[in-house]
Amino acid sequence: MAVVLRLSRAGAKKAPFYHIVATDSRNPRDGKFLEQVGTWNPGTEKLTLDQDRLDRWLANGALPSDTVRTVLRRAKTAAPKE
Repeated sequence: MAVVLRLSRAGAKKAPFYHIVATDSRNPRDGKFLEQVGTWNPGTEKLTLDQDRLDRWLANGALPSDTVRTVLRRAKTAAPKE
């Protein structure tokens, strides 16, 4: 079973809202998933992550989709530098 991190669409018509989920790569976009690790609202560019769970899935070999990879990369560059 190949686990991927992908977006699952929610929200109203023409107002998308996405859940970032860990799921089997064979499942459909809005189908069954293993765990929800975050949300993303492209209208406001608001990203909410459960960082511990995200790191756990990535450490165990889950592959992010191209879009999830881009969203996470943008969030990392938007984070305040310490």
